[in-house]
Amino acid sequence: MQDFLPIAVIPVYNHPDTVGPMVDGVLQSGLPCLLVDDGSEPRCAAVLEALTALHEPQVQLLRLAQNLGKGGAVMAGLRQALAQGYSHALQIDADGQHAVADIPAFVDQARQHPQAMVCGAPVYDASVPKGRLYGRYLTHVWVWINTLSLDIRDAMCGYRVYPLPATVAVLDSATIGRRMEFDIEVLVRMHWRGLRFVTQSTAVTYPQDGLSHFQVWRDNLLISGMHARLFGGMLLRSPWLLVRKLIGRRAA
Repeated sequence: MQDFLPIAVIPVYNHPDTVGPMVDGVLQSGLPCLLVDDGSEPRCAAVLEALTALHEPQVQLLRLAQNLGKGGAVMAGLRQALAQGYSHALQIDADGQHAVADIPAFVDQARQHPQAMVCGAPVYDASVPKGRLYGRYLTHVWVWINTLSLDIRDAMCGYRVYPLPATVAVLDSATIGRRMEFDIEVLVRMHWRGLRFVTQSTAVTYPQDGLSHFQVWRDNLLISGMHARLFGGMLLRSPWLLVRKLIGRRAA
């Protein structure tokens, strides 16, 4: 069995003011860190270079030639992490929403369940925009339909731990959206492959002056199209998914 060797992957696109504390939190948790610069502007690019120089070899920088979107950046980071021999990758955002204090809990879940996908389940405070909160519920319903299960409590939270060999196998097997739809689609496809899911609750805060790259019309359109594609995929797989569900119930 492969040794448990985790690394944090942080996709970054123009978050020069918040990425530093996120890196500090990762390092304080004992993890090395791979920053993926998704075509950031010069000020952010300079911050990432400075963080890498200050903390190397614990912090690495993967610079993408152009902006690929959050999913594209995460996929590039996961592939590099696997190529370097890491077994697991903790994905955490650069914008300061995620609680770095919870990193040990995520890592511990992955250590206990090395073949499983560890997914964050957000616990929001009053800062969460209500429109975003209600929109998440609609996506949850579609994910439950497209997996024929309730195994994935929250598919939109970008705070999670991937088992790298199984994840990259999924990335190699399908064309997965490169923008905000990535977080959802990759989990559904991993569920179709039979991976187990473990949930870790975590506090999520929306800073009042925070920078979000979610573009309402474009990203909602991409997510809607993704749900439609996944629904078609679910229909094709539904006999097997139902048999697997029945077998799982009998085993329990």
